Amino acid sequence: MAEASSPQIHPTAIVSPKAELAAGVVIGPYTVIGDHVRIGENTVVGPSCLVQGPTTIGSGNQIYGHAAVGTDPQDLKFKGEETFLVIGDGNRIREFVTINRGTGVATSYTLVGSRNLLMTGVHIAHDCRVGDDTILANAATLAGHVEIDNCATVGAFTGIHQFCRVGTHAFIGGYSVITRDALPFMKTVGVRTEARNYGPNTIGLERKGFTSNCVRALKIAYRTLFHSGMKLKDALAQLRSSGTLTSEVEELVRFIETSERGVIR
Repeated sequence: MAEASSPQIHPTAIVSPKAELAAGVVIGPYTVIGDHVRIGENTVVGPSCLVQGPTTIGSGNQIYGHAAVGTDPQDLKFKGEETFLVIGDGNRIREFVTINRGTGVATSYTLVGSRNLLMTGVHIAHDCRVGDDTILANAATLAGHVEIDNCATVGAFTGIHQFCRVGTHAFIGGYSVITRDALPFMKTVGVRTEARNYGPNTIGLERKGFTSNCVRALKIAYRTLFHSGMKLKDALAQLRSSGTLTSEVEELVRFIETSERGVIR
């Protein structure tokens, strides 16, 4: 078995002796790796990047030029306490992406999962939770404490208000401003109080392998919840009592029932 290669560090890069670099890591020119940064196997950090700690980055990530990862939270409550950023495996973090650590007054952690595509200029603020297999398009901006569930897509130049959630497989149209929770499996577009839910993301779900029966069940649930004339709590109760909830409709119902900010309809 061939030995794993040692980290490759460009001569112009600055790497703290308190950083830990696994086998196969590549550090590009003029990049700075700070104290208490751990980078997993075969992760590539491009030129002129800044990675501050405490930050843990998994394996097989690609971080492009001028990204700033693990920097202090932009929060006046932050007083220099120890906080953390944890990033999973196989992410593509494009140019000028910024990801802040958590704040001590909250969970202390910002978490980014695996296999995400963070396009140029994305900002992930303190205490956010980003799941797996998401796409955040150019200049999408997450305020503090935002949660993005697995497989969601956030369009370009979209802003997500603090403490909002975006559900699994949700699709948020570009240039939106989201100030309430965006429903899973649905298309949401618009600005603040004008943001609207436009029903299941049929084409996107079919491309991801959802069956026609799954999509049909979501369409029926959507009409029951928002176009039946019933109060939302009554529509939820009707879906619950139907005895025919698919796992996707069950997740839709659970998401609505656990919303604290209210959902975009």
